[in-house]
Amino acid sequence: MCGVATGLFADKSAPTVGRRCLQRCCTCGSGPGDASLVHEGTITEQTLEPRHTMRLSRFFTETPLSLGEHELPEAQAHYISRVLRMTEGDALQLFDGSGLEFRGTLLEVGKKRVRVQLTESFAGQVESGLRIHLGQGLSRGERMDWAIQKATELGVSEITPIISERCEVRLKDERAEKRQAHWQQIAISACEQCGRSVVPVIHPPMPLADWIRLTEADLKLVLHPVAEPLTSHAKPASLAFLIGPEGGLNEAEVDQAQTAGFHAARLGPRVLRTETAPVVALSVAQQLWGDF
Repeated sequence: MCGVATGLFADKSAPTVGRRCLQRCCTCGSGPGDASLVHEGTITEQTLEPRHTMRLSRFFTETPLSLGEHELPEAQAHYISRVLRMTEGDALQLFDGSGLEFRGTLLEVGKKRVRVQLTESFAGQVESGLRIHLGQGLSRGERMDWAIQKATELGVSEITPIISERCEVRLKDERAEKRQAHWQQIAISACEQCGRSVVPVIHPPMPLADWIRLTEADLKLVLHPVAEPLTSHAKPASLAFLIGPEGGLNEAEVDQAQTAGFHAARLGPRVLRTETAPVVALSVAQQLWGDF
């Protein structure tokens, strides 16, 4: 139904008007607010409730939140005032990574200063009960950004960029710190988009040998094209995934991981790109043992 009266129930005496289809129409396939399509209907006293409520703009802040007034950082003030063009009285939602969500309204909106009044708090409901630590082989540019963004959307708890023999990227000191901050911001933005209330930790890049020695989890898996399928393992409470870089892990590194308690696992018969592998692995893990 498009929210207009049908011929069977319409008041024949009511004037006929054109109305825009407010949701996808079962007969015409039009989308919400399609300005090119107008349906003929009749005015009735009954107003149908929308199927979904409008989603609030949602922002992360590093400052611990509580009910009451808060001033947002300058970068967020610029985004709210100049990009989103929000104004005083508009509703919004904030989270600080603690697992709580806060709703409120804008009290003051300026180019460099935004104040909010938070009036409601509640626990976030989208965190998976399966804790996952992803060891992601370090890769170039957008591939690493993509892997971190999608892993965050899929519920990962921690991500450590892994330095292995076939890595084509070498990060030193200040550059490594800048990349870590960049990746952490990608995770924050992904949480703002997907509704997560807890931001995964992006650790500094770490040599493979150190990561497999220090990582603890109920089930530790290294992806390998010749291994048992992921479905052969029992449900864990926590999980660690090791995924190689663009050139993959060499056999010595796989053996090293297995010696440290990792089990080799495969994700089907095809070889996946380094940025595709975490998306598939995390999706399968959430389906088998998590919240899918």
